[in-house]
Amino acid sequence: MTVSYYFYTLRYLKIKQLVDRFYRKVRRINQQLSTIPAIRQSTGKWLKLNLAQPSMLSSREFIFLNKRGKLLDVNSWNDTAFEKLWLYNLHYFEDLVAIESEVRKEWHLDLISSWINDNPVTYGNGWEPYPTSLRVVNWIKWFFNGQMPEPGWLHSLALQAKVLSQSLEYHLLGNHLFANSKALIFAGIFFEGDEPESWLKKGLEILDTEIKEQVLADGGNFELSPMYHNIMLYDLLDLINISQHYIYSEFKQREDSWRLTAEKMLVWMNMMLHQDGDIAFFNDSVKAIAPSPDKLKDYALKLNIKEGTTKRTNQNLSESIQFCRLADSGYLRLESKDAVAILDCAKIGPDYQPGHAHADTLSFELSLFGQRTVVNSGISQYGETIERLRQRSTAAHSTVEIDGENSSEVWAGFRVARRARPCDLVIKEKREIITVSCIHDGYRRLPGRPIHKREWIFTPESLAIVDNISGQFTKAIAYYYLHPNVKASILNVDSHVYKILLKLENFKEALIKITGSKSINIVNSYWYPEFSVSIPNQCIQIEFNDCEIKTKINW
Repeated sequence: MTVSYYFYTLRYLKIKQLVDRFYRKVRRINQQLSTIPAIRQSTGKWLKLNLAQPSMLSSREFIFLNKRGKLLDVNSWNDTAFEKLWLYNLHYFEDLVAIESEVRKEWHLDLISSWINDNPVTYGNGWEPYPTSLRVVNWIKWFFNGQMPEPGWLHSLALQAKVLSQSLEYHLLGNHLFANSKALIFAGIFFEGDEPESWLKKGLEILDTEIKEQVLADGGNFELSPMYHNIMLYDLLDLINISQHYIYSEFKQREDSWRLTAEKMLVWMNMMLHQDGDIAFFNDSVKAIAPSPDKLKDYALKLNIKEGTTKRTNQNLSESIQFCRLADSGYLRLESKDAVAILDCAKIGPDYQPGHAHADTLSFELSLFGQRTVVNSGISQYGETIERLRQRSTAAHSTVEIDGENSSEVWAGFRVARRARPCDLVIKEKREIITVSCIHDGYRRLPGRPIHKREWIFTPESLAIVDNISGQFTKAIAYYYLHPNVKASILNVDSHVYKILLKLENFKEALIKITGSKSINIVNSYWYPEFSVSIPNQCIQIEFNDCEIKTKINW
């Protein structure tokens, strides 16, 4: 990569992140645990609610990220034949708290013993802070669910917490540090004694800071990914659950605040759902990683947390249109009886941690008659591959690409150099019409200094998208990715107006009219709704003839 990529990436990092990167190379981890801490007696009630799908197919066979693998010997825990994220999942031990986990109890007993024997302290993927954080929580939840812990497990668990407390991920911050703090809280309250008390205190201290930092005023997670938002919401619900299990003064002081935050996060989640009840795909977002929205709502309900509602942003519209602006996140939701459109007028994420950001500024997704229709592509993998980079690119989203460049300079697996900044958001409402317009400056770095402006005009029966480019450019393409169950065909070209028929799975139809294009192609592509899943779909590619094209979808 070029020097400029490093420069524009590093300039946004916090001093704390840079210092921790150096510290991690020279630190020495204290691995000594003189005694096994005693288990703290709980005085409340733990709500047992296993949400994860089973991942163990046999005592030594697993399925993670829709890929199967076997634990054949001691080397399998770190087998480079598997991708890093698959190995992380192997070390999470999520199957302990998955649906019907009781029937796999013998497998779990064997797996824990194998992990302890095969993974020397601080060696390999399993001792990295993030998988350690998730595993610590899952083991403790398993104990809460009724499994009697053995002394060897308790020794390992306490040692994992001790090592984690010395390797918190300040170099990354974001969702990783939040997961670290949750694990310290779980371990610190599960055990008693001076050292566990220090873990608990540190975890709560980090959590207090990170909730304020990571949960925006509108309830959204600051990484602006619906998937990571739901992961954080799940973590917060677990923390509320454990605060009921232990009557502890530090929990009591925070529980009301945690509950209010969870309510806000539930509202935000609901605003980012399609008519099918699942999340929209902005930034790193797919299904089957976080618990489903319905499961999260059910968990919250069982904890007596209200789902909450969002009032209409303005009263100038008729009852046939609903509109919600998530002002702090930058997303907008437009809704009528038959349609839901979710618009991305957001920053790519926090300046110092855009690792899960895509170059998707001014993209949108649309559902019609309960069916996802216009989509972003989603993701099927992490890592530093060409395909990972392509899936983060502007051209993999329903927005406009100029001169073959990305609106934000995504690179490597989780890095961003120069970033698009949305601005000049204008919202106009008039009875049955709502107009949203926004521009971004992501392409100003190009020689012609072009600026992309997109305007959405929403009515109960239509959505018009007007794309305008000011400044000089050679070639610009608007991409409209279609859900795999939506089929497109060009009807005709009449006076430079292209007409495309969309046939939906539910026997409904929509008509697209396009003006201002030089050419239109319907190309074969892929939609990635889950990791390791690629489903053929279609993409409408519209090349600009001049500086403006108008695309109107009627249903």
